Amino acid sequence: MNQFVHEFNAKEDLMGQKKKKTISVQKMAGDLSSFAIDRTDLKELLAIIPVDVNLNMTTIEYELQLLKILSVGWALSFFMPQTDRNRSLLTQIFWENIREISNNISTLTQTTTGKSLDYFEILKERLNTYLNALQKNPETSQNPAVIIGPVFASACYSENNPTAILFGTKMFTLTIGAVKEYLNAVKIDDIKLN
Repeated sequence: MNQFVHEFNAKEDLMGQKKKKTISVQKMAGDLSSFAIDRTDLKELLAIIPVDVNLNMTTIEYELQLLKILSVGWALSFFMPQTDRNRSLLTQIFWENIREISNNISTLTQTTTGKSLDYFEILKERLNTYLNALQKNPETSQNPAVIIGPVFASACYSENNPTAILFGTKMFTLTIGAVKEYLNAVKIDDIKLN
């Protein structure tokens, strides 16, 4: 996640002020969707899970990827002001990118295994699972990670497993932190029409 953020960190200008990098809404959506599916940080997390824990590592890896994608989308909604006129378009393009990537994953899975899979539908189902848990616990709205970790563990068939809870929480917090830092380092170029 550090590489994602460091690539876009703002430069200092002569007055010592941070200067944000200006990019198009399409570029920002592309960066965020690329980050959402990038597996570098996921592999780093998997590498530090103790080998003696009773977890299905294939399921953990699969669920971590789903959670990362959803966390990027959630962070956009959470950290971009509702008054930002680019928020809706950015979110739309991000999810269109994720849908296209999901379709490619579904096609590849169908081709290689012969099994039909709708990856985007799985993402929507998992999102609903997380949202339902958050809605049942409105007191955690300021710290959703408290709910995300246990729901992640449950999705991994490892309910109440402290390691699964920890790694779900960690993926969520690291991802939203990286997206927040990215959003603070860039701004969307205003297109002026004549």
